[in-house]
Amino acid sequence: MNVRSSLAAIGIPILCALGGCRSAGADGLRHMTVLDCGRLVAHDQSRWTPGVNVGQALPLSNNCYLIEHANGTLLWETGVPDSVAAHPDGILAPTRVITWFRDRTLEAQLEALGVSTAAITYLAFSHTHGDHVGNVTMFPTARLLIQRPEHELVQRTSPGMIHPRQVLELLEGDLDVFGDGSVVILSTPGHTPGHQSLLVRLPRTGPVILSGDLVHFQYMWENRAVPSFNFDVEQSRASMDRVAQLLAEHEAQLWIGHDAEFSARIDRTARYYE
Repeated sequence: MNVRSSLAAIGIPILCALGGCRSAGADGLRHMTVLDCGRLVAHDQSRWTPGVNVGQALPLSNNCYLIEHANGTLLWETGVPDSVAAHPDGILAPTRVITWFRDRTLEAQLEALGVSTAAITYLAFSHTHGDHVGNVTMFPTARLLIQRPEHELVQRTSPGMIHPRQVLELLEGDLDVFGDGSVVILSTPGHTPGHQSLLVRLPRTGPVILSGDLVHFQYMWENRAVPSFNFDVEQSRASMDRVAQLLAEHEAQLWIGHDAEFSARIDRTARYYE
């Protein structure tokens, strides 16, 4: 599937208060709200940057994105489980190399926006690690868009992660979610077998690519650092190269959801990017 070129010029992100700027933008995409989906502390940065900053702790952000379109809504990522909010000192992730925190639940943030869990048309995530799929079962009526290799991984390792009533759409590559080129799932395997990223062509902010765990922070992107624990190192590098090409083609911004410095610069409140 070919991703259509953007007609929007890149510019300074434009934020609109709730209730304003409601008209549909180009191709039916209205806006995107960035949600706080937890925060993480990596105990040893060198796990992600082999040989660099050995033994140093690293704070990481964790974002989810609510994308509203004339033809439905897409929730991209579900973050750290909402149950973690009951533990102010955080909990150790199953990998035991990261501590998870939740200051605000996903459910409360959606309620503040006036969005019910049943109102989510499509649900997708970059991959099936716990800090991205912690609240998947909150959305049993949404259509889950997942790469076939990632679903096969889930079936082997954690079949209970997906709600038994969930409607699945198994992908084998890119997907134009709403059929107009405004929101396109990009197949970017490597971190996991079916890792995916998301191209969002915002009508005024311009195109952005949500990276998932293609990289975790800017240093990794600039140095093409690939952790040894990735599913496939060569696929990881090929996916980085693909995204770099798309960024140039679309004059797009790369939004790295785990990069705490990046997340500090964007708005994660009841305001949105259009």
